[in-house]
Amino acid sequence: MRRRRSHDSSRARSGPRKDSRGGRASDKRPRGPQSSPSPPPALTQTPRQLKAVERLLSGIGVPDAPPFTPDPFQLEALAAIEKEDVLVTAPTGSGKTWIAREEIRRLLAAGMKAWYTTPLKALTNSKYTEFSLEFGPENVGILTGDRKENANAPLIVGTTEIYRNQLFDALRGGEQVRTDFVILDEAHYLADEERGHVWEEAIILSPPRIRLLLLSATVGKADEFARWIEEVRGTTVRVIKAGPRPVELRAAYLSADLHLYPLFGDDGKYNRDLDQFTKQRSGSGGYRRRRR
Repeated sequence: MRRRRSHDSSRARSGPRKDSRGGRASDKRPRGPQSSPSPPPALTQTPRQLKAVERLLSGIGVPDAPPFTPDPFQLEALAAIEKEDVLVTAPTGSGKTWIAREEIRRLLAAGMKAWYTTPLKALTNSKYTEFSLEFGPENVGILTGDRKENANAPLIVGTTEIYRNQLFDALRGGEQVRTDFVILDEAHYLADEERGHVWEEAIILSPPRIRLLLLSATVGKADEFARWIEEVRGTTVRVIKAGPRPVELRAAYLSADLHLYPLFGDDGKYNRDLDQFTKQRSGSGGYRRRRR
């Protein structure tokens, strides 16, 4: 009796298996592992570099709360806002919001109304929460494009666009905007190419009886800005500038192996220890992706 060939051996002799359309079927056998780029060599920081990192991170954390004492620029702004518009330009963390908060406190005690405007919904929501805790939720409302709560409160927190729209509505109806004081936070947005006209219109359309407090950390040509406000509003504007940044900024580079390197050395110049990472990226240090 002739021995039958096995099914697998006949298939091996007949060549590659074809699909129903006559084409070659795909090879479903698992392929071997693909070559991958070599990782950068592990680096160990020297004792000198570790001490530099310690200096970089020293003092970070929540500081002890000393008794609060207003800075001279804050007291000057509070005194000036009684009878003038005020433009405060001060670095982040200097206490610009404290000026607005203290004036709001005085106005609410006198039965008057105030608006606090911001350019961002997230910032508006944050200020709404902050002021509700401080002045009581019954005294604070919020108006944004998608949120409206307690709209008749004596203090309204909202986006600058909403305040500008209320000014337009008051003009069309021959009415007055129901506020005595307006804070324009992040006032440098007036220079924004797409949205700056909103701040411009809000300033121009606000009646002179409404005092303005403009706050910014980055406004340029503050004196020129103030003169323009005086021209379009017919008021006087006090420019108040704070001193150096009270909160120190520190810059560092985080490497691929999660080591920190200060961006600047002890001499205040660029830290040459970072050159090694430039070499890795360019490929001269052996960290170039292999071609297949």
